[in-house]
Amino acid sequence: MRQVKLDLHTHTIASGHAYSSLQEMAQRASQLGLTYLGITEHGPAIPGTCDPIYFHNMIAIPREMYGVHLLLGAELNILDLDGTVDLDPSYYERMDIRIAGIHASCFKGGSREENTQAVINTIKNPWVNIISHPGDGTAQLDFEPLVLAAAEHRTLLEINNWTMNPTRNKVGALENNLELLRLHKKHGVPLILGSDAHISFSIADYSRIYPLLEETAFPDELVMNYWPERLGEYLSL
Repeated sequence: MRQVKLDLHTHTIASGHAYSSLQEMAQRASQLGLTYLGITEHGPAIPGTCDPIYFHNMIAIPREMYGVHLLLGAELNILDLDGTVDLDPSYYERMDIRIAGIHASCFKGGSREENTQAVINTIKNPWVNIISHPGDGTAQLDFEPLVLAAAEHRTLLEINNWTMNPTRNKVGALENNLELLRLHKKHGVPLILGSDAHISFSIADYSRIYPLLEETAFPDELVMNYWPERLGEYLSL
């Protein structure tokens, strides 16, 4: 297994329910030898998160700390079956990266087919780079259409480590992520591993994902966390 060089899905105290500062996160990423660290605070539909002005003022933050390149952005919330997300596009140009995902407290879902189309609509949004934790089971989804749409639009689907923590009670997350890995392998589509760290000690923790990579004999070439030099080109960052 190759050395992990990046983690693009993390949260600081600005998200309201995380426990490390931005500088503490950057210091930990440096200790781990990461090339890139993504700081992606929750969008405004999540209770207790930062005010939208936080994203407007991201120009104030250095993009390199302790030898780590920072990619600053948001984890936007998919709100409805149209794939609407919870920040106005005027904020996006100040961000380096934009993740979008379904959270139970924000999403007005429907049937499996409707939910799948909602995520596909979000994948088609040219500002969205990554779909967070599609396999966590919050909404029923058909995964093969998502993988194919992600390939077409050069969007990365995430295999999320935190959602497979037993304390999250995400029934089906393990099997869903196995299915996603098998489909990405079948179609040769790259993906990204996400820690979803809410404290610095969880950065680049993919311990629940590694057994799934081994079980599926997943190719290293399709795991973007090993290839920082390819990431910017693939996502047009």
